[in-house]
Amino acid sequence: QVKLVESGGGSVQTGGSLRLSCAASNPIDGTYYMAWFRRAPGKEREGVACVYLSRPTYYLSSVKGRFTITRDYVANTLNLQMDDLKPEDTAIYSCAAGNFGYCGNVTAKYRYWGQGAQVTVSS
Repeated sequence: QVKLVESGGGSVQTGGSLRLSCAASNPIDGTYYMAWFRRAPGKEREGVACVYLSRPTYYLSSVKGRFTITRDYVANTLNLQMDDLKPEDTAIYSCAAGNFGYCGNVTAKYRYWGQGAQVTVSS
């Protein structure tokens, strides 16, 4: 069993930056892909970005060019650098890990989930 814990959430103004991190309780081997999802108030959870073997394979279209997902195998962490934040990025952000052969935005393809971190962007 792997426990994922997010950190780095907070409140910023439009155009600001935040960096989210996700720490795993146990080493996650290279067969797993890892991703960030978010859920905004009143909306369904959506995939934000996914990385497999240090290569990002998916970005939500609305965050391309603003968000960067990276994975640190040594530190056993997943990171999301978020720049040029907009009010529509306000959501609870959760990290996830899976090994069902799909690094993307389908929640059923992930085995482990974190509890989430709040990100609030004000105008």
